[in-house]
Amino acid sequence: MKLFICYSKCSTCAKARDYLNSNNIDFEERDIKLNRPTKKELNDWVNKSGININKFFNTSGLVYRSNNMKDRLKTLSFDEKLELLASDGMLVKRPILVDGSQVLVGYKIDEWKTKINK
Repeated sequence: MKLFICYSKCSTCAKARDYLNSNNIDFEERDIKLNRPTKKELNDWVNKSGININKFFNTSGLVYRSNNMKDRLKTLSFDEKLELLASDGMLVKRPILVDGSQVLVGYKIDEWKTKINK
């Protein structure tokens, strides 16, 4: 079963959820604010996704902007970035779809159509 990590008030997450439901894709939903990812999970997801850890940050979020994260990320180690992401679910880009060894970050309809196995 796929794990769908989202934020209940996020319109992009709602679109992604609708896509999963309309395509009869089974998933377990987890609210990132109520049950934030652990450092271990994030490390696993970054490795499986094949993308840079910086892409896991919610750059349009209030927490990111108010803490000047754009500049701070330049000097942090990989481990420090994992710690930061694990400390506040609102720092994490969403939605995240975890499907076995595959992890999709953000909702890009074309990517989801080609990569999600039903």
